[in-house]
Amino acid sequence: MTDRKAIISVSNLVKHYDDFKAVQGLSFEVYENEIFGLLGPNGAGKTTTLEIIETLRSKTSGEVTVDGLNIDTNASAIKQIIGVQLQAAGYYPNLNLVELLELFAGLYGANISPMEMLAKVNLQEKAKAKYKELSGGQKQRFSIATTLINSPKIIFLDEPTTGLDPQARRNLWDLISEIRNSGTTVVLTTHYMDEAEQLCDRVAFVEAGKIIALDTPDKLIDNLIASGFERKKEVKAANLEDVFISLTGKEWRE
Repeated sequence: MTDRKAIISVSNLVKHYDDFKAVQGLSFEVYENEIFGLLGPNGAGKTTTLEIIETLRSKTSGEVTVDGLNIDTNASAIKQIIGVQLQAAGYYPNLNLVELLELFAGLYGANISPMEMLAKVNLQEKAKAKYKELSGGQKQRFSIATTLINSPKIIFLDEPTTGLDPQARRNLWDLISEIRNSGTTVVLTTHYMDEAEQLCDRVAFVEAGKIIALDTPDKLIDNLIASGFERKKEVKAANLEDVFISLTGKEWRE
């Protein structure tokens, strides 16, 4: 994969809040058309790093380019080519989904078909439903639909499956994979390591504002095993979540 084009390049990124060093010299690249995971405990600097790349937060020092554009001089151009998943507070709860998509399309200056956007995330039957009436999984799918309004080259997903039941989580995995397969680069954070292992082409582990490991999930796992690590419990060919899905099905739940 090393011959692939870097669509995001971060070099010696630093962010300080007074005496607190949130990000301490991060450097990494995200390749075009991959799913890249930024992993680490709460407070490690993941969200701060993403917000700087998204041009939503200023940096203290370092250099960041997105599709060849420098965040210091081309922030408005970068905003045109990225999609950022909003948290739930970003939506007007009394508007229906078509009205919300039309509102966001107007903000982007994008000409979209709301029903086509909803079909991408399997929500066309909820077109007239208000945002506040959706289930957790439906809200997450809708928030991902909003990231696609401006046909972005890159979308950023911050813990997209937190709080979802196993069906909704697996369905969201399929959706994220489909988005990547359609040509969009995906950058995500998650606390679910099985999710990162399943979805991500490469992952970076961030701790105390620094990257402490970066590779494919397979390589990182192989390196750990090679170091002599052994699991206390026998590893089986399936896990309890697989049992749950097998017993209850994988269809979309409302």
